[in-house]
This record gives sequence, C-alpha cells and structure tokens, in this order.
Amino acid sequence: MDVTLDAIATYWDTHIHDLEIATAPLGSREFFAQLDKYRFDKLHYLPRLVNFAGYPGQSVLEVGCGVGLDLARFAQGGANVTGIDLSPIALDLARQNMAQQGINARLEVMNGEEIGFADNSFDLVYAHGVVQYTAHPEAMIAEMHRVLRPQGQAILMVYNRLSWLNALSKLMNVGLEHADAPVLRKYSLKEFRRLLAPFAQVKIVPERFPVKTKLHKGWKATLFNELFVGLFNRLPQAMTRPLGWHLMAFARKEA
Repeated sequence: MDVTLDAIATYWDTHIHDLEIATAPLGSREFFAQLDKYRFDKLHYLPRLVNFAGYPGQSVLEVGCGVGLDLARFAQGGANVTGIDLSPIALDLARQNMAQQGINARLEVMNGEEIGFADNSFDLVYAHGVVQYTAHPEAMIAEMHRVLRPQGQAILMVYNRLSWLNALSKLMNVGLEHADAPVLRKYSLKEFRRLLAPFAQVKIVPERFPVKTKLHKGWKATLFNELFVGLFNRLPQAMTRPLGWHLMAFARKEA
C-alpha cells in the first residue's frame, strides 16, 4: 500500500483515541482517569479476556500504546512494560500518565513494522486496535513474532469486516471511528487467521457487542441507544457471537 509512514504518524498525532471524551485538563490525573473509565466501559470485555495482572516479572511490549491506558494496567500487575507508538504526542501523554502513577515504563517512538528490539526479547506482545491501521500488516506480525521469546504470547485485536457494526454503519450512513485514517483494514475470521500464520497456536474470539454510544448525537444515536442495543443483546448468542466488531487473537510462538 502506497502510504507513507509520516502520513500515518501525522494522522495519529491529531486523532488520539477518545480524547474528545475527557473534560478534565489535558494531561491531568483526572484526564487519564476519564479516558480509562470510558475505555473500559466501552470495552468491558477486555479485563475478562486479558488478565492484565497475569504477567508479574515478565516483559510486556505494547505496539501502538497510545497514552498508555492498557500498558499501565499491565504495569500495575507487576509486568516490566515497554510501549512504542508512531505518535510523539501520544507518547508524551503516556509519559505523563506513567509518571502520575509512579510507573517505570520504557516508551519510544517506533514503527511497529520495524521494531528496534532484539529477537526473543519479550514474553508478551500486545496490540489492541493497531494492526488494521498499518500499511504492511504482514511485516508488523512478523516483527511481533520475531521479538517474542519461544512460547511467548501475542494478544492482538483487529476489526471484523463481517460484523454488526460494519453493517450498521453502512445501513445508517454513519461513518466508523477513524474511517478517514490513511490505512484502515477490516478482516474476516479466516483472513485474520491467515495473517497470523507465523504463530504455532492461534485462538480468535469475536467480541465487542453494542453498548450505548456517548460519542454520537441526534436521532440516529437515540435510535441506536434506545432500540438497537437492547434488541441486539436479546438475540441468541449463538447467532450474534460471530458478528462481534472486535476479533481478539491469542497467539503463541513455537517453543
């Protein structure tokens, strides 16, 4: 894909996830608390699937760490954490976030397609909502695999092309968040599994089902919040589970 790294970095400098939700002063303790609460209200499945406290003493790399909300949770659980991101602005905020919580984290501006760490450096590589925005996803997956230690784990999330949200966005003519990013790919389960071919073991779990939106306003948002969310969540899970907007992968490197 003919997209420059600078274009991607510039976009994410000005489109950091969920900043518009916070009302507290930028970089304040309350600012980060508001972002954290919003993120884990919206993604309430994450603490259920990802044991943030389960890596004490282990080395964790987050690719595309943003302002460090998830990385901080790994650190609070005792992990030795490293975060990389293309956005210097996001990393400046991540440094403030870590400093306020007394967390010692290594944070570097770095391209996830060319990770500047040695082979077999990390026990866990985590990238939630990152692979779909990179120009060369196969290169990013290969780099994540390379820096993992034998039997190390990668936890990744991409968007499901065959999902309720993708269909509803087209039906209601409401753009997806970051639809204007220089790169945005969506994957089927089969396509995502193929992307993860370097790993010895792969489990993919569809997640993120409708919750009431706080971002959108107007009659479409009212219809979504008051009608669609309730109706969708009453449908049998066997029918709706494959339609989750997020495809969470748990991949293991060979021994």
